[in-house]
Amino acid sequence: MSPAPSAPSAVPEDSEAAGETRGRTTITARVVEKIASRALTEVDGVHGAAGRPLGLPFGVGPTIAGPRVKARVDGGLAMLRMRIFVVYPAPLRQVTRRLRAHVMARVGELTGLRVRQVDIDIAGLTPPERAGGRPL
Repeated sequence: MSPAPSAPSAVPEDSEAAGETRGRTTITARVVEKIASRALTEVDGVHGAAGRPLGLPFGVGPTIAGPRVKARVDGGLAMLRMRIFVVYPAPLRQVTRRLRAHVMARVGELTGLRVRQVDIDIAGLTPPERAGGRPL
């Protein structure tokens, strides 16, 4: 008499129980900065701050395009600091409130981190016709 075929195990190998030995995923501050930089572009009335290399005024020498975002990750928490330009004459408090809520939601959704704080520095105002170009 041959042995009966064994029944499939109740817990598949790739289930949560087997995942305990697989390791863990770490999200770096640089990744959070990139996600927040992208989320910033999704909010109306906001765009990134151009740089002033070597302290030169805008229009003299090359500029650094894109938003300035710095992140700090501590365990499951993230803290952000953003330097932005706002399209004039947008109401600053409303724009920053929308930006903060959107960035917190997007970073949390894409990384699983809880964004505890988003500090926003408004570097300047830009007229609507120049929102895609250099700031004032």
